[in-house]
Amino acid sequence: MSFTDILLEGLAPDGGLYVPQSYPQLSLDDFNALGEILVNEGYARLAAQILALFIDDIPLWDLEGITRRAYTKEKFGTDLIAPVTKIERNLWLAQLSQGPTAAFKDMAMQVLGQFFDYELARRGTTMTILGATSGDTGSAAEFALLDASRVQVFMLSPLGRMTPFQRGQMYGINSPRIVNITVPGSFDDCQDLVKEVNSDAEFKSTYSIGAVNSINWARLVSQVVYYVSSWFQVTQGRGEVSFSVPSGNFGNICAGHVARMMGLPIKELVCATNENNVLAEFFRTGVYRVRASTETFVTSSPSMDISKASNFERFFYDLAGRDAAEIRHLFGEQLGHKGVIDIRKKPYAKDPYKVYGFRTGVSTHADRVETIADFYRRPGYLMDPHTADGVMVGRELAGEEPMIAMETALPVKFGSITKEAIGKVPEIPTRFAHVLDAPQHTVLCENGAEQLKKIIEQRSVFPPE
Repeated sequence: MSFTDILLEGLAPDGGLYVPQSYPQLSLDDFNALGEILVNEGYARLAAQILALFIDDIPLWDLEGITRRAYTKEKFGTDLIAPVTKIERNLWLAQLSQGPTAAFKDMAMQVLGQFFDYELARRGTTMTILGATSGDTGSAAEFALLDASRVQVFMLSPLGRMTPFQRGQMYGINSPRIVNITVPGSFDDCQDLVKEVNSDAEFKSTYSIGAVNSINWARLVSQVVYYVSSWFQVTQGRGEVSFSVPSGNFGNICAGHVARMMGLPIKELVCATNENNVLAEFFRTGVYRVRASTETFVTSSPSMDISKASNFERFFYDLAGRDAAEIRHLFGEQLGHKGVIDIRKKPYAKDPYKVYGFRTGVSTHADRVETIADFYRRPGYLMDPHTADGVMVGRELAGEEPMIAMETALPVKFGSITKEAIGKVPEIPTRFAHVLDAPQHTVLCENGAEQLKKIIEQRSVFPPE
């Protein structure tokens, strides 16, 4: 399939995820040439060059227009998109949260919104986005698509599990093309509903349903760009780095995996989890045991309160030698019926974290509080709890090579834990002054996929095809 077909379809008809038939292979000289593009022509041009390696049906000049419109000073507050800052002797921070919704999700979502606008206009059609969020994906998607007249968004979120700022940012949008739907339970319950509706091929076709979660390949591949950018900023094209990535749905760190499969000099990818440590447990034991929503902890880093990581399938595909039948067996039969994948006796289970350079660590609420307070006292940098998860674990596992922690959001979204850590809530920037006061607009869905379909039918602004 072509890139734009995959862009609009999101999830494959059989419920699987799209991956490229092969990853582009780049040499160190190639990556250094990309680094020079970053220095001389900026992040938007770098993004176009990297995305062009994966895109077979958008001309480069159009692609450059798409990334130029996505990565602007007006949206990100600076000409230097995604700068990397040294915060300790061998610890760096990739600042990915300077976009319109103060979350790293803007880095991919802004370009995804431009992709949709471009391709739907080219085809003369409309589409319905159906997504799920644990906190930040929803608002990033909604703000990226708010001006896209050919797109309507239905976004599911777990009832009562997001912070007041996150709820205000999402639910405060008053537009007939943005429908926020709350679901009793966890993010995993929301994601399961999205997949169930997508599995109804007739309904999906009738309402032209697509996806913006990191199950959409176009979004994930857009995240590869800041791994290349971060590597070059820290090393100037010389030597390896490691990345510490706060991980819930495995999308962000999966983009790092793709970058390394392309040849980027990454020594280790550190998968930092909170108390919902399903991923850490797998890398430690070889057993992937999905928790029920009742077993998923409500934590102070709520965007990572996920026990069923959608993008893990893509990593498993590479781990299992790109054997599609094996993935169908593991994620369809084993995970679907038993809730567990056990690869300890598989021939490819030779310490997957060593084969692909993964390590893992778990952060607790106390760790987050201590890390936020420590860095606020010393370098004077205030971080959000998810970033603190990544910084704490990255510090613990850092080697001789530079360790780059991936920032995930600004602390303004998480006032409660910030106050606990430093004794005061973060100051709300002027651009977000209205967020907590805006009237909120939501629809409750508590009766499964059939009720969700009815909501889509009733609230759709586009006539069904």
